[in-house]
Amino acid sequence: MDKILIQNLRVQAILGVNAWERATLREVVVNVTLFTDTRRGAQSDDIADCVDYSQVAKEILALVEGTRRFTVEALAEDIARLCLRRPGVQKVAVKVEKPGAVSGAESVGVEIERGN
Repeated sequence: MDKILIQNLRVQAILGVNAWERATLREVVVNVTLFTDTRRGAQSDDIADCVDYSQVAKEILALVEGTRRFTVEALAEDIARLCLRRPGVQKVAVKVEKPGAVSGAESVGVEIERGN
């Protein structure tokens, strides 16, 4: 299966369980791998036959910016559901990270895989 990658999408969002996390926008980093068959789009060279990763990225940005989730697990699940609604996407891997959330760690997060 072919893969479309959206890497290190940086979004300002409310995400966390602590009171200060609920009041302050923080950076969230999202990585998405969309599993699909790219042969038709490769043959036709027509965006209509492809998964439009630009549109998917815009939808993910809007979702994350508009969501006020407590956990990275819930946010990752939201993103996976959004991606799986796209025609042609058979499976998705989503990684959501919170840079600086744990002292001494560059980032913490979760990575999930979901399929149709």
